[in-house]
Amino acid sequence: MGLTDPGQINSAPDHARRVREMFARISPRYDLLNHLLSANIDTRWRRHVVKKLQPLLAENARVLDVGCGTGDLSIELFERTAARVVGIDFCRPMLQLAKQKAPRLKFIEGDALRLPFADATFDGITIGFALRNLASVEQGLAELHRVLKPQGWLAILEFSEPSVPVVRQFVRFYYSRLLPWIGGRFSGSRNAYEYLPDSISKFPNQEKLAGMVRAAGFESVEFENLSGGIAALHVGRRM
Repeated sequence: MGLTDPGQINSAPDHARRVREMFARISPRYDLLNHLLSANIDTRWRRHVVKKLQPLLAENARVLDVGCGTGDLSIELFERTAARVVGIDFCRPMLQLAKQKAPRLKFIEGDALRLPFADATFDGITIGFALRNLASVEQGLAELHRVLKPQGWLAILEFSEPSVPVVRQFVRFYYSRLLPWIGGRFSGSRNAYEYLPDSISKFPNQEKLAGMVRAAGFESVEFENLSGGIAALHVGRRM
């Protein structure tokens, strides 16, 4: 199962249903495989996002974590900042796991393309490893811009194109050969772990994504590569 082309909506309801069902199938082992398959580097990446946002968020700032999944980034934000954190995801089994892990946090079931919030509600927004799963990246960015307050900050953590050639070669081999086999063996859904590299390959690289974030109305947009560009953190501000 592959993504639609970034920036295009092609049977969005069907795309959302297929992605939701896929994540529901792998939810019981999602956290275990995430940490195992990344050698726990994903935890360091999430903490880096929080460290980047800490000086930008006032005490009691309202922060929305979009595509929160099982809540890892939401929990990091809650534990390491003074923000009031809300997580939102459209996959109920993932949200149920998030609520079990962090019963004090607020988690809402909802669609990132139609966020159930008024304009200018949040002081900060994070979206970790979820933007590429949307049927339309552009519509998703527009929604994030809509619910963010003026002067608020957006942080996007996403897989990207490795900037170091040797890392790029290794990652391509890992994604195409090892990841589907290991992920499929332990989760029972090889398709889900074939979808991951497919969705990454169709997603805009760092520079293109930065341009899309600017086109959505954000300013002061910058990005930094993490682990040689295996992932990238994009930050932008609504003025």
